[in-house]
Formats: sequence, C-alpha cells, structure tokens
Amino acid sequence: MLENLTQSFSKALDRFRGPGKLSEEQVQEALREVRRALLEADVHFQVAKTFTSRVMERLIGQERLDGVTGVQQATHAFQEELTRLMRPEQEALPKNPGHPMVLLLAGLQGAGKTTSAAKIGLWLKKRQNRNVLLAACDLQRPGAVDQLQQLGLQLGLDVHAEQPGPGVDPIGVAKRALAVAKKGRYDALIVDSAGRLHVDAALMAEIQGMHQTIKPDATYLVLDAMTGQDAVESAKAFADALPFHGIVLSKMDGDARGGAALSIREITGIGVSFLGTGENPTDLEEFEPGRLAGRILDLGDVVGLVEQAQEAVEEKDRTQDYMRMMQGKLSMEDLLDQFRMIRKMGSMKKMLGMLPGAGRMSGLLESVDDGEFARIEAIILSMTPKERLHPEVLDGSRRRRIARGSGTEVSDVNRLYRSFQQMQKQMKSMGKMFGGGRGTKRLLKQMQSQGGLPSMPGFPGVLPPKKKH
Repeated sequence: MLENLTQSFSKALDRFRGPGKLSEEQVQEALREVRRALLEADVHFQVAKTFTSRVMERLIGQERLDGVTGVQQATHAFQEELTRLMRPEQEALPKNPGHPMVLLLAGLQGAGKTTSAAKIGLWLKKRQNRNVLLAACDLQRPGAVDQLQQLGLQLGLDVHAEQPGPGVDPIGVAKRALAVAKKGRYDALIVDSAGRLHVDAALMAEIQGMHQTIKPDATYLVLDAMTGQDAVESAKAFADALPFHGIVLSKMDGDARGGAALSIREITGIGVSFLGTGENPTDLEEFEPGRLAGRILDLGDVVGLVEQAQEAVEEKDRTQDYMRMMQGKLSMEDLLDQFRMIRKMGSMKKMLGMLPGAGRMSGLLESVDDGEFARIEAIILSMTPKERLHPEVLDGSRRRRIARGSGTEVSDVNRLYRSFQQMQKQMKSMGKMFGGGRGTKRLLKQMQSQGGLPSMPGFPGVLPPKKKH
C-alpha cells in the first residue's frame, strides 16, 4: 500500500542527513523531490503545492534541536503536515444517530459498495456490538442482491433483499428495509445502492430519492482508491448532489501511489472515514490520518498490527498456551492453532508492511510466501491426533506417510520437526529460568498487566531454510 510514495519520501528525507542547521537550499532540493513524487502519485497539483509550501515554512531556518537529527526534524514536519492534509472534520460515524442508525452508501459501479457495506456491517458488529441489517438496494447490477445475501450469510449479518421485478424499485426496498430494521430492533441499517459506470442524471435522481425517503444519519461515498484523480473528480460530482458524511476508500491494498487518499479532503472538503485494505471481510479500518502518514513515511503502523493480533486470539486461551509451553509441553496441535491465528490476521506481507522501516525491505516483502503457512498446515493435518500430541513417535515410515499425505517432501517434514524440537527446548529452558510453575504464573500476570501476551512463536520465519542441492 502506497509503496511508491513511501520510497520517494525516504529518498527525500535522506537529504536531511548530516550536521548543522537545515539550510534553505537543502530544504528546497528535498521538497522539489517530494513535489515530483506527489505528482507522480497522481496527487492533485494544488494539493502537492500546498503541502510542500507548508513544510517549507516549518523547516527553513529552523534551529536543530538538541539530541534531534535533521532527518527526525524533517520527518516530524512531514508527518504533521500529511496528517493535517488528510484529517477529516468529522468522526467516522455520525454523532447522536437515530435508532436504528441508518447509513447509506453511494458511488459508481465497480467501486466496491456491496463489499464495503458488508465490511462496515461486520466492523459495527465486532467493534461496537451492534445488531446490523444490510439492505440490498442495488437492483441494477446482475448478481448484486445475491452477492450481499452471500456475504451476510458468511458474516452472520441479516440481509433485507427483494428480487428485481415488477413493482420492486430501490427506493421502495430501502423504505421497507427501514421498517424491518425498526420493527426488528436492529441497531444499524446499512443500505447498498446501485451505481453506474459514470455519473449521470438517472443515478443522481435515484440516490437523491433514496436519501429523501430514508433520511440516513450518514451518507458515505465509496471510491476506488486505485483510480487516483478520477476518484477525486467523481467525489466532486457526487458532492454537488448529496450531503456526504465521509468517504470509504476501497482497494487501498492495491494502491501503490496514494493520489486519492492525499487529495480527496483538500479538493472536495469531504474527509475519509474508512479504508478498505484487502479482500477479507475484516480488512476495513477506521481512517486515522496520523497512522496513514506514518505508513507513508515508513514509520510503520504498530498500533494497527496490535489491533489485528488482539482480534485474532483470545487472551484466556493464550495464557493456557503459555503455561504448557513453559513446561515444555508444546504440541503440534498448539503449533497448528498458532498458524491459524496468524492467518486470521491477514497476509504475512501485509503484516510485515506495517512494521517501521518496511519500505526499505521492499525486496524482502516481495519474496514473502504466504503459501508456506498452507504447506506447514498440510503437514500437521496429515498427522494422526496421536502424532500431533506426541511428535516423538514420528519415525521414518510415519514421516514418509505424512509427506505423501501433505504433498510435500520428507525433508520438509524433518525441517518442521527439528524446528519444533528447538522451540520445545527453548520454552522449557525459559520456564526453568523463571522458577517453574509459580514463577511462570507470576511472569504471565506481569506480562498481562503490561498490555497482554505476545503471540506464540511458530510461523515459517522460525524454520531453518531449505538446503540448496
């Protein structure tokens, strides 16, 4: 996400290395590079000009602070101005909404409205414990109603849907969905509307009629982040017809440039509320400009990484895992649980990309293979329940059978087993260091009081590399 912009900012920041005060020439050279990078990222030219002017005012002639490097000072200025550039005037959700809270999604066809409706519904269910009803009001696109029904079934969200036909129109469906939401004691109603391939009078008349009928607490414009300045132009056209609370930028995971994210608020006055960051239903983030600015500047998003980890694992289960581990009782079944927990968090490449300095490891990130999780999982699943709980019984014939069953080589099974043995020894040694059972319990309590337990080790990165023949 935004890889090209991250690399360009990193090059510009390198110009601030070295002793002494930040000179005007030094600042101007770096900002010329930043302005060029912003324009190449499809950022609106006026936004690029405004941003670099603000940064220049902050940096030219600024005294070097004690204990702070020029790079750090410049990074701070860049981050504050990027945050200011993207900061929305309103929070992601409307304040003091009705009951149920009614959210209407609008946008062009292909922007990701239907998927975004389901993602926001799941986000409200998991983050705010809301009982959500989805309304399938896109009767234009073939399969849109069925798609939302399937997503609702997958995510455990109720869907009000009516098949297109005589007497069934989007405004009527939305009106009846609102009645169902009120009668059914739902906390939120999310209305998915139809789109077109371009902005036209029919599209605007339909969405305006729906808006007047259901009177939503907030209307969101869903935009494809990968379309750059085209997304900004679409936003301007829609904003002339409807009062928008915020924008949902979909497909941010495929946007290496960042033009829409950086330009949209400055040009349209509408702030971003949510980011769609992947294909999984959980890949939705409440937009926080400071965190996105940190990613652009290669400072990482450790907060986001921790949030994903917390959602993927139960604290009480993790405590039991650690007690067994510290006693050297780690089993292959435990290892399998950890692989599945990590996979819940998303792709390994995405997780590593949220670490500080990931932009300088672009070559390494490209080589990250999420398929390694699947191969290791296949090996463990090819074991019998007894073998998973007691891996010490794995003799040569059993390993050959496991390799055949998992579609891997015997050497792969051996590598996994050796790594597993090393982990067992390390954890048992740690348990002894902390004085056995009571000391381990004290350690776990201390770790929990300091913000929770980390995930257990046990992903492909800990395995010894294959030997090349």
